[in-house]
Amino acid sequence: MKFAFKSMAVACMALSLGTAFAQKGETVKVALIDPQTGLMGPLGINQMRSHQFFADAISKSNPAGVKFELVAFDNKLSPADSLNALKAALDQGVRYVTQGNGSSVAGALIEAVNKHNERNPGKEVLFLNYAAVDPDFTNSKCSYWHFRFDADTSMKMEALTTFMKDQPDVKKVYLFNQNYSHGQQVAKFAKDNLARKRPDVQIVGEELHPLAQVRDFAPYIAKIKASGADTVITGNWGSDLALLIKAANEGGYNGKFYTYYTGVTGTPTALGQGGEGKVFQIAYQHYNMGGQMAKWQDEFKKRFNDDQFTGSISHVYSALAQAMAKARSTDPLKVAAALEGLKYQGFNGEVEMRRNDHQLQQGLFLTVWQKADKKYPYSPENTGMTLAPVKEFPAYIASTPTSCQMKRPSAG
Repeated sequence: MKFAFKSMAVACMALSLGTAFAQKGETVKVALIDPQTGLMGPLGINQMRSHQFFADAISKSNPAGVKFELVAFDNKLSPADSLNALKAALDQGVRYVTQGNGSSVAGALIEAVNKHNERNPGKEVLFLNYAAVDPDFTNSKCSYWHFRFDADTSMKMEALTTFMKDQPDVKKVYLFNQNYSHGQQVAKFAKDNLARKRPDVQIVGEELHPLAQVRDFAPYIAKIKASGADTVITGNWGSDLALLIKAANEGGYNGKFYTYYTGVTGTPTALGQGGEGKVFQIAYQHYNMGGQMAKWQDEFKKRFNDDQFTGSISHVYSALAQAMAKARSTDPLKVAAALEGLKYQGFNGEVEMRRNDHQLQQGLFLTVWQKADKKYPYSPENTGMTLAPVKEFPAYIASTPTSCQMKRPSAG
């Protein structure tokens, strides 16, 4: 009888250990749905490389013992093509999807993932958003199946205007943005925040232009100059920011730019030696952070001859690995539950995936375009320039409240 009990105990222990490490050695496919062609193609290719880099790096060592395999799809920045890519990924058995370029695309994917998971219990899919920053995704449109690793538009504007309120040279502001949800939200939150923090500031112009379609921004720069604006606030990214900055340099506009995406592919080259001390970026990362990020940047440069500036991608894979270890599973339903409230040390300090809305809480950095030097040596796109830190905002400063009413599956 004693032997029987002892055998049962050993068997139970073995089963427990088997469950604890059930995910070890598994290959986890992650589908990336982003542009690889068109005007935003260069940015998409850079970020595809970043996904490959971090998938490989974190596969080498992580608490779950899993290996990540990237499957990339070119969506041409089209919501319709993105839905076709999602279907193709699901047909390949992929259960984790990531995307970042374009909140219009992210909105379509969130809706599609919600419908798929509702119709296919036991085959759930998670959407890991690394850069689509429309605040609605963690407010009115929040979803249990969506997790965002970038700071949203409102969080960045909260930090940006906290800095701007103490800048006496900011008097006349022009709002210049892409005509889709993110650009519209940048304009909205800029007006709301400035009205609250700097009611003396005048909004002297507001423009929304087609996304990824404009090739000549000279007419827009002429309008900005004519308005008398000393400051431009823009959420533009990719070619839409690079070409805007190029036109400003060529058109002799001397005002300041407060941006979200100066460090992104093509914009450093467009800036060149111009814009020194006049172009600012608010982001969760910058080129001169040191530590682990500096090592990753150097490795990335050697491997791809390109610049790594999307550190949120590292958070995607490191958070997934930690959640899988915590859940003792790679099942998306169990991993989602483990991701909620997850705290860990990121490259930019301690971060937390807020349970209420699945919005990562993290510190932000304001940087300015200037010449690279011994203190801040990293030079993107071999420009001889860099983004140097001006001010750091702890997570609680950048955090904004949520109206999310999360609907959770009973098993979650």
